[in-house]
Amino acid sequence: VELVESGGGSVQAGGSLRLSCAASGYTYTRYCMGWFRQAPGKEREGVARIYRDGTTTYADSVKGRFTISKDNAKNTLYLQMNSLKSEDTAMYYCAARADIYWCPLDSDQYRTWGQGTQVTVSS
Repeated sequence: VELVESGGGSVQAGGSLRLSCAASGYTYTRYCMGWFRQAPGKEREGVARIYRDGTTTYADSVKGRFTISKDNAKNTLYLQMNSLKSEDTAMYYCAARADIYWCPLDSDQYRTWGQGTQVTVSS
């Protein structure tokens, strides 16, 4: 089982990035997947999650700017990030949870993680 993120980089404030997370070894996109981020000196926080039925949850700080989506056929998770701010700078991780009943935006509830991709937003 492996999750591999890509798409991070450096962008100016107001710009956009699209993160991808390719899953292999298990069809996690059919269960529960999420994006989390961790800035230096801060705790890991939930950004967005998507449930097997496509319902989504977002952190208040990214609502209206970020969109989580998935492609079950490709077993891939996405995070479209628009109107980026300097405070969005962090390492972004995708995570998966093989649970058909509960899909929280809580990093403690996820056991499968990618290696992370860095997003840096300059003001």
